[in-house]
Amino acid sequence: MAQYKCFKCGKKITHQTLEKRFVCPNCGSKIFYKPRTHSRKIKAK
Repeated sequence: MAQYKCFKCGKKITHQTLEKRFVCPNCGSKIFYKPRTHSRKIKAK
């Protein structure tokens, strides 16, 4: 299940909420991003 965050207020939003309306239910913003779960460091050769 994908989780998104509102760019303006920072609240977590589920993809089920976005299927109905592509607007943040908290602040009304239309800009979202998907936070990274983990980062991987790669060592240069």
